[in-house]
Amino acid sequence: MTLDDWLAHCERLHPKTIDMTLDRVKAVKERLGIAFDCPTIVVAGTNGKGSTCAMLESIALHAGYRVGLYIKPHLVHFQERCRVGGEPVKAESLEAHFEAVEAARGDITLTYFEFTTLAIMRRLQHEPLDLVILEVGLGGRLDAVNVIDADCAVITSIDLDHTEFLGPDRESVGREKAGIMRTGRPVVVSDPVPPASLAERALEVGAELRQLGRDFSFSGDRTQWQWAGRAKRYSGMSYPALRGVNQLLNASGVLAAFEALADRLPISAQAVRTGLALVELPGRFQVLAGQPAVVLDVAHNPHAVAALAQNLDQMGFFPRTHAVFGAMADKDLAGILGRIAPLVDVWHFTDLPIPRAATAEQLEKAFLAAGLKTPPDVATHTHANPLDALHAAAAGATTADRILVFGSFYTVGGVLQQGIPRVTAGATAPQPPTLH
Repeated sequence: MTLDDWLAHCERLHPKTIDMTLDRVKAVKERLGIAFDCPTIVVAGTNGKGSTCAMLESIALHAGYRVGLYIKPHLVHFQERCRVGGEPVKAESLEAHFEAVEAARGDITLTYFEFTTLAIMRRLQHEPLDLVILEVGLGGRLDAVNVIDADCAVITSIDLDHTEFLGPDRESVGREKAGIMRTGRPVVVSDPVPPASLAERALEVGAELRQLGRDFSFSGDRTQWQWAGRAKRYSGMSYPALRGVNQLLNASGVLAAFEALADRLPISAQAVRTGLALVELPGRFQVLAGQPAVVLDVAHNPHAVAALAQNLDQMGFFPRTHAVFGAMADKDLAGILGRIAPLVDVWHFTDLPIPRAATAEQLEKAFLAAGLKTPPDVATHTHANPLDALHAAAAGATTADRILVFGSFYTVGGVLQQGIPRVTAGATAPQPPTLH
């Protein structure tokens, strides 16, 4: 079976997309004997997880370590989720590990996420690695990644998302995220105003809490920034290559994690500087070269979209902003649209190729129902897929305008299916892509 065959098989296995339990995953993990003999960092949070994982990986790679990374979801190809030495693994190299999970599970049902998580962790286990970084998918306490006892946990910003599973407020969400803490092991919290439930849980289990503002801090001006931890300091650093107002929060948590693991994983100041300067992560306030400017961002909850709006505000003046937007139907659509609507002049809502997604027409109705602005003040359009929506936005744009593609990973991934798109203002036909 090819990787695509296995992924199709995984989608058919379990009646639920999400099943918030750990017992089934633990049982299969034990049958497979999955364990790591090198330091392991698990990253949870509502926003900033991907950026944090990318910075951890980049710094460790530039320190000379061989790094395995599990990050999700993917933008275009599934194998983007499993990286070794800074590169996605080959699709074929995952097939034997899917086969092993299938053989080990017996009559145990696994969701798509659980099955693929076990396969990727087994793939990483078979590499000679110095560091493993695992990104939590949903929550923490009952997430499949939490079958691993991490040497260090990192919890990024906490906000409301997936409230049907994680609870109705930040304290509830925080308790779920805090499930990745382990007795006697460090947990780094990079949320500047964390819910009290994080510190309460750390005290309950005896985890070593390292909190932004107490155990580590940062400051900066327009040109450089500095960081101070319990025993280490870095000054005169260039800003991380990842754009955005929250990246110093994420970078500060990353440096605190490396400080916590310094005895097992020493990192030089040069590795920190180079790693942050060269880190890459597609789809996180990614600005494509050209005119009109194109911004790609996977912000898909109100907290992330508020940060996106702030980043857009700091880009300078653009006569008009054209937005391409697609999202899951269970998201806080009114909250998302309300945060970004003042910056958008033309909306292009798009269908996405997944049953959970809201249709373009549903998104348009949500926008109009919110009473934010109605035509003719703001134009709205609907499209069958993100790439069509992008080309339609380009057709209506001038070289001085800005196009924003945001929302679900499927939205951003949809415009990247054939590589980085080449967008021409006023063009009525799709332009050939610029391949990676």
